[in-house]
Amino acid sequence: MSAIIHIESDGWKSRLDEDFTEENVVRIADAAARVWSRTAPGAIVYVAYDARSEAERFACLVGRVLAGYGLAAMVSDRFAPTPALAWTVAHDNRSCGGIMVTGSHNPYDYLGIKLYMDDGGIASAEFAEEIEASIEGDPSDVRGPIERRDIVLPYLDDLCTLVDGDAISRAHLTVVVDPLYGSTRTYLPAVMGALGINVVEIHAEIDEGAEDMHPEPVEPWVDDCEQAVVEVGADAGLVNDGDGIRMAAVDGAGRFITPHQIIALLLEHLLVNRSERGRVVLGISSSVLARRVAKNYDCRVVVKPVGFRHIYKEMCKGDILLGAEEAGGIALGSHMLERDGLLAALLICELMAKSGKTLEQLADDLSKTYGKTCYARRDLRVEAEVIDVFRTMLPGLNPKTVAGREPVQVSHMDGLKLEFSDESWVLLRPSRTKPVVRVYAEAPSIQERDELLEAACDIARGEAGISGF
Repeated sequence: MSAIIHIESDGWKSRLDEDFTEENVVRIADAAARVWSRTAPGAIVYVAYDARSEAERFACLVGRVLAGYGLAAMVSDRFAPTPALAWTVAHDNRSCGGIMVTGSHNPYDYLGIKLYMDDGGIASAEFAEEIEASIEGDPSDVRGPIERRDIVLPYLDDLCTLVDGDAISRAHLTVVVDPLYGSTRTYLPAVMGALGINVVEIHAEIDEGAEDMHPEPVEPWVDDCEQAVVEVGADAGLVNDGDGIRMAAVDGAGRFITPHQIIALLLEHLLVNRSERGRVVLGISSSVLARRVAKNYDCRVVVKPVGFRHIYKEMCKGDILLGAEEAGGIALGSHMLERDGLLAALLICELMAKSGKTLEQLADDLSKTYGKTCYARRDLRVEAEVIDVFRTMLPGLNPKTVAGREPVQVSHMDGLKLEFSDESWVLLRPSRTKPVVRVYAEAPSIQERDELLEAACDIARGEAGISGF
């Protein structure tokens, strides 16, 4: 029996020893090819792949399937970060879209398929639903010839033009770059080197340690970067996820700078040092820090459900300065409609250069100006029948108090979000496909945050008691 394939907000993914098979990859490629060949016959479709060992083989297979439907399949001639694919699609008006073969931030025994629109944005919900509905039970045997194309170097050349190279060069920065064995390796150091940055790269060569690495720029996976920054006396450490759409950082003292801090720092940098303006689009699970920065500079903030496709849809309307998700994916409206972890890393270097401050000083200033916040997320596993009851109750759920606090604002935009008078908040979101409730909370202290998390978990389990509703 063929596997059931769901195209989620960031594509489809599975383990290599489970459903990520040639058969299922061809089924998705067949569906995409049928849609594109009907709406844009003969158009170019770009295909790229990350640095995982099996990714190139699957990307070439996808390209041959697309070509079999009369599309011009241009397959990257080397591994590429996802932003390179998105940028290439966006800059070629002959292209109707793109496909990225990547495991992204998932462990290295995973691979996935991401679908891109003709403007370089991640597949909209409507397009993803159309592709999913077109997936048939059996794969075709239709194949055609592919062309290999360099999509990486033109993209990297463009990156160099997007920051103030003279200011960065004069700053004489030393930076540790950690690609977590992913597809930004060698590429980001090359761009930084061209801009006059002294780069120390770690986790660049695939070895036995890669199998145990989770290529997501969060603790504990950034521990080696923290250690390397201190050992070499670097100004900062910059960490990308497996396909280069997300980033986080480490300051010169070896402290982890969270994606939430990065989003807030870069937003203020764009507003102050680059004198840019526009609306700010944030996911509902994003930290309050960015909203505080935006409010300080009279920027309008638009809040969207979790999943970058919602932010992308808003960015398509124009007048967007920055779009960001809580995991550290940041998109600049002036650049393209997709997240770019390489550009975000370069902008951090530009921020240090133009401000004359260390990343440690910048992070401390952020806390002093906008307040300290403590953020956390828990993935609560519950029985299938419990989550079914929770999903049924959710639309009408309106707790009077949570952890002894009275909400001042309630949102059912995506799950249940409760906000309090001091801008603390808690969010409960049931997974659409798994017996998991994702619980997020942010508060001024760890104790207050954890109290909100515990109370929210009780609500999800149905253990809050009648007084909680």
